[in-house]
Amino acid sequence: MFDILVYLYETYYRPDACPDAAVLAKKLSAVGFEQDEISEALDWLTVLADTTNEMVKQAPQDAQVSTASKGFRIYAEREIAVLGTQAMGFIQFLESANLIDSQQREIVIERALAIHESPVPLDKLKVVVLMMLWSQGKDPDMLMFDELLLSDEEAEPRLLH
Repeated sequence: MFDILVYLYETYYRPDACPDAAVLAKKLSAVGFEQDEISEALDWLTVLADTTNEMVKQAPQDAQVSTASKGFRIYAEREIAVLGTQAMGFIQFLESANLIDSQQREIVIERALAIHESPVPLDKLKVVVLMMLWSQGKDPDMLMFDELLLSDEEAEPRLLH
């Protein structure tokens, strides 16, 4: 599924540039992706779009609260078990660096939980973040782009000081 998501990101600059689901499925099949992976990826993207649209509808009501909020996210036991400390740390890094907001964080968490892999590998979480931004028509800034696209082997170790 993740190969398809990355392919879509690289092939279609914006989600509205994608053809409808039936045509896209045929194009993905013609490129060589398996039908079960195509279905899984398209279902995952449909829920991402629905979740994003629902968050956007709530945004005007919650705008004053989210920008003024200095609160923090407490993860449920299931979220901790599925995400793992590495994924939660990366999400916290993105939010504390103001690269994603609290609504985007919730979308990332919801879509990461849908992966059904525990703990969620960091490389897959990075694709989730990239696709969340892509679905919103937003480009990651250079710091985030480096974080999302550098493999763990290429990245220099982070120091705590």
